[in-house]
Amino acid sequence: MELVKRYLSLVKFSHTIFAMPFAMIGFFLALLKTNIGGWSLNHSNGWSSNLSLLGWKTVIIRFVLVLLCMVFARSAAMAFNRWLDAKFDSLNPRTSIREIPAGLISRDSAIRFVVFNCVAFLICTWFINVMCFILAPVALFIILFYSYTKRFTALCHLVLGAGLALAPIGAYIAVTGAFGILPLLFSAVVLFWVSGFDIIYALQDEEFDRSQRLHSIPASVGRKKAMRISEWLHLFSVAFVILAGLYGQFRFLYWLGTAAFSGMLLYQHTIIQHDNLSRVNLAFMTANGIASLVFAVFVIVDMFAVV
Repeated sequence: MELVKRYLSLVKFSHTIFAMPFAMIGFFLALLKTNIGGWSLNHSNGWSSNLSLLGWKTVIIRFVLVLLCMVFARSAAMAFNRWLDAKFDSLNPRTSIREIPAGLISRDSAIRFVVFNCVAFLICTWFINVMCFILAPVALFIILFYSYTKRFTALCHLVLGAGLALAPIGAYIAVTGAFGILPLLFSAVVLFWVSGFDIIYALQDEEFDRSQRLHSIPASVGRKKAMRISEWLHLFSVAFVILAGLYGQFRFLYWLGTAAFSGMLLYQHTIIQHDNLSRVNLAFMTANGIASLVFAVFVIVDMFAVV
């Protein structure tokens, strides 16, 4: 049990709450897609037509496989990041207590864990559909490649955002075997949202990153300008939330979710100042976790709520 706890801590399993709710949005959007390719938030029409094609058993199995894909892919990415950055983590007072530099998990064990999760992810996509299996190596490349980007570009935050943005479109493809505009809009929401809050999180390591010649937006432009860039990215995220709502013709509950999501983004920018980072963890974990979960609940309930 102690070993399990160490690996859960290694991959920060609690952070799954960021992208998982958006994967659920993509999954349920796919179930509501009508046979003729249009969008229907008419609950009896879209829901029943797809269940008649898929069947409850298939839907449940597909749902479980999507959850497993999320867990395996994210675990592989986080463990790889910890394995690759072990040297820097040991030098940084903030991260020196992490599992690998602290000696709780060896580097060899960590890389074996990465390989296991990558293989498990590929196996799950094989059982979903051909499109998912074909795109699986691309997804793995993006989420693993992110760990290298901080070595040569300050745009590493956007690469991380792109990795998590695969969640809604990936879950959608798992059901339909095809791309769709609406899940892509939600992917854009995740891209700019994650990029923005990752910049806030990186404020803590501005001086360390600069001393080690690691790249980040705070290390490149300073904390104050980095906060402005984060604000703009979050504005883009909210803009795509609004665009998705208009395109999908969502109703009242969706817009309540939009207000809650936007409010939590605004909240984290009010409690973080470039010269006071004492509440970064509150902004990073609590505010963003609530934003993702509450928004997804409102969106999914809006899809199936009786008029």
